[in-house]
Parts: sequence; structure tokens; C-alpha cells
Amino acid sequence: MLAAGGGLTHTMSCRSCPLVDRREFLLTSAAMLTTLTAVSATQQEARYPVPAADGASIDMRRQVILVRDVGAVYAFALSCPHENTALRWKAREKRFQCPRHESRYTPDGTFTSGRATRNMDRFPITHSGNEVVVDLTKVYRSDAEAALWKAARITV
Repeated sequence: MLAAGGGLTHTMSCRSCPLVDRREFLLTSAAMLTTLTAVSATQQEARYPVPAADGASIDMRRQVILVRDVGAVYAFALSCPHENTALRWKAREKRFQCPRHESRYTPDGTFTSGRATRNMDRFPITHSGNEVVVDLTKVYRSDAEAALWKAARITV
């Protein structure tokens, strides 16, 4: 309800509010925290089957490109490092291309031509059984972390 001065007034008594005892509040809060932790843990990594053949697959939901090429597997950020446009895989040419400014990249993410000034960004990855585990909390830029960028691959 609006008061004469334009502010809100509270017309309900706090006696009508449901009371939650301290123990119930703490139990509910703990349960919610556990759920949020589980959700955020799954958002921190992505798991994919090890690709059976050379090529690329794109996970639009997580913004990850997974590539197998000549015995190595890489995980890339979907966006072009030039202006963050989603990259496209050109299967016939075995390369990536940015549809916006025509930057081109090899299957290992190396920049070859166009307006971009660096290689595609790589996620750190590990091999776990028959899966590739991609760490979504980090991304390596070849110009800033060259050694980590080069090491962000697995051999299959």
C-alpha cells in the first residue's frame, strides 16, 4: 500500500509470517549449499568420449570445440580470439574459419590468416579412461601462456 508521501507502508502484522526455527533454517541452508556446490562442480568441467577419428565436434551449450587430429586431442573455446564470433569447422578443408572476418586456423588451433592476431584459445584437458575431461575454469592464450597452451592436449 502506498502512503501519502509516496512510500510503502506495511499493513500485515509479522505475527502472520511463518516462523522457521534456527535448526530448520540451518538444515535447509546446508541442503541448498550442497546442491549449489554439486551444480557448480559440474559446470567447472565437461566430459566427452575420446573421439574415435580425426575431426571436430562443437558443444554449443558449453562453448567448447573438441578436436582430434593426428593422434592428439584438443579442447578450444568456441569464440574467435579476434572478436568473439563463434568459429566454424570446415571439414573438407580440415580447418576452422571465423565467419565474420575470415580468420583461419589449423586443427590444432594455430592461426594461419585473417584479422586475428593469435591462435585459438585452448582449455586444459586430461584423459580419464575413455573420456576427455575439459577444465572449463581456465583458458590458455598462446600469446600470454605459450607453454601452457602447447601442453593443453592429450595424446591418443
